[in-house]
Amino acid sequence: MRYQGSITDVAGIRVGHVSDRPHRTGCTVILATAGAVAGVSVRGAAPGTRETDFMRPGNAVERAHAVVLAGGSAFGLDAATGVMNWCEQQDIGFDVGVAKVPIIPAAVIFDLSVGSAQVRPDAQMGYDACLVATENPPEQGLVGAGTGATVGKAYGGDFAMPGGIGTSSVRLPNGVTVGAIVAVNALGDIFDPYTLEEVAGARSRDGRWLSGSDAILERAAHQPMAMGRNTTIGVIATDAKLDKAQCNRLAEISHDGMAWSIRPVHTMLDGDTLFALSYGEKQAEYNALCIAATQAVAQAIVNAVTAGERG
Repeated sequence: MRYQGSITDVAGIRVGHVSDRPHRTGCTVILATAGAVAGVSVRGAAPGTRETDFMRPGNAVERAHAVVLAGGSAFGLDAATGVMNWCEQQDIGFDVGVAKVPIIPAAVIFDLSVGSAQVRPDAQMGYDACLVATENPPEQGLVGAGTGATVGKAYGGDFAMPGGIGTSSVRLPNGVTVGAIVAVNALGDIFDPYTLEEVAGARSRDGRWLSGSDAILERAAHQPMAMGRNTTIGVIATDAKLDKAQCNRLAEISHDGMAWSIRPVHTMLDGDTLFALSYGEKQAEYNALCIAATQAVAQAIVNAVTAGERG
């Protein structure tokens, strides 16, 4: 079964992209301004993240007000400052008495070698993404955090293909919605989870698909590949009511969607990270919710690399 739709099918979720196309970078903000119970799962070994500790069960703060996905490697985390500034101006945040502190987790991909290493998402870009955020289905492909994304890099950048950002949603029979948005900048190759056909990845000079897994196995006795130039990051949102532990578990299980569509995935060279947001009061059977989230993530990944002129 195919699932299209978008993360904005979850009522109240808004998405804004800002893209610097000349320099091949950008950022995406996922707004949940009333505050969403949040969880996170980091499976890759080279992550770049911000504000993830509060999501651990047992820690005091439960809700995030937005999530930022950005290019620029660790520099790009600065985009979250602009989202904080916008939220503060809207009187959005965790009330500490003397102020409301916006809680803005973020994750980044490495795109510095694709565009300009000196131009990265900054606070102004994060602020501007809030200004353009809407509940309409967001654009997919080489926009926002996916502007400089690439996939299939096990043989090096010369054999890679464009990645991108994609979204999808699943509606359960009882009306509960689960949506995902994923910026795909993977070391591995991308496969359609339903046909099992490769849809993006490393290609030879004569157009043949090359296996990233085989490339890594062949290099096993040689010098390791360069670290930190990959990473797939995303957000799952649902209008089902979940606690923090359930959000963390949902984020963890949703990585199965990555494994379904990316090969190899969760390597020492990727910083694969998924956030989960509960932004509603509906009731859902938890196993069904997890399956839906996995399917939404897998389809969002395929949509990211097949959007627009590549579709």
